[in-house]
Amino acid sequence: MTKKQNRKSLYEGFLKSYFGNIEYQHRAITSDASFRCYSRVVSGEHSYILMDSDPDKLDNQPFVALNSCFAQGGLRVPSILHADMDNGLMLLEDLGSEHLADRLSTTTRQQDYLEIIALLANIASTPVSEFMKPYDAEFIGMELDIFWQWLVCDWLELDESSLPVEQWLLLKKQLVDAMLAQPQVTMHRDFHSRNIMNVSGEWALIDYQDAVQGPVTYDAVSLLRDCYFKLPQDEFNVLQKASFVVLRDANLLAGMTFEQYSRYFDLTGMQRHLKAAGIFCRLLLRDGKSGYLQNILPTLDYIHDVAKCYESFQWLATWIRHDIMPKVEAKLSSLTV
Repeated sequence: MTKKQNRKSLYEGFLKSYFGNIEYQHRAITSDASFRCYSRVVSGEHSYILMDSDPDKLDNQPFVALNSCFAQGGLRVPSILHADMDNGLMLLEDLGSEHLADRLSTTTRQQDYLEIIALLANIASTPVSEFMKPYDAEFIGMELDIFWQWLVCDWLELDESSLPVEQWLLLKKQLVDAMLAQPQVTMHRDFHSRNIMNVSGEWALIDYQDAVQGPVTYDAVSLLRDCYFKLPQDEFNVLQKASFVVLRDANLLAGMTFEQYSRYFDLTGMQRHLKAAGIFCRLLLRDGKSGYLQNILPTLDYIHDVAKCYESFQWLATWIRHDIMPKVEAKLSSLTV
């Protein structure tokens, strides 16, 4: 029996321990960008989500602990109804299937965003948990290295001797300094359109297990410069200002002006997007998941558009636009031939 077959056999015992003699059916939904897999379980008129999170690959304690942290803070997260921590199986409340991503072409888009932005202060004010990993200079730098290692060196196979190593090292320091200089608050860390769900008009969070204490602009950047959807510039301007007002009125910005906020927003976004572009390549090379490759170029576009606005990052804008992006385009073309 393969390990995959063995894990599937565990499902039945786990589900029967919850449902007893009540009939149920389950079918796979999808896996996410991690090692987790999901199934929808239906019993009578009720449905549930079965999360398979192999403990040999993932630590499930943060998921459980942070679920409680966010729920106690008044945020909507799926209830954990039944758990087998030894085998990494959890039965969750089914929040439905409507994500913010499914509503982006509707007339309610801006109102949806404003309602979600109102959650930023609540998330930021969530008390720190022992299961939040330190988001320090070393960790932020390691995230940046994901871009350099997985996209530049491993996927594009560029020779490091021809790369702007000294400028890259200075960039890392500048971005780390900018992120650590901000007020440090609780951040969801993946607060984007695919991880925010609409449940009967209420907004709920999923995929919150990587929450940390970090820069106050991070979740606003994740939401408004989403790797999976680009807001029109006029809408972005309105919503960015709204995010500033929400965080300022909650006394979370330590008196910074909107101009300071915007600069921190830009530099934090640059770090996040460099990391994300690298992760999309890592998902292909390490995990065999090619579904995120289409998001690399839009993510690099964000980096270019921000970098070109700052004199000290002109080299990055030039390098991304005239060297990295053409090579990415060529690589993607070769994969589709």
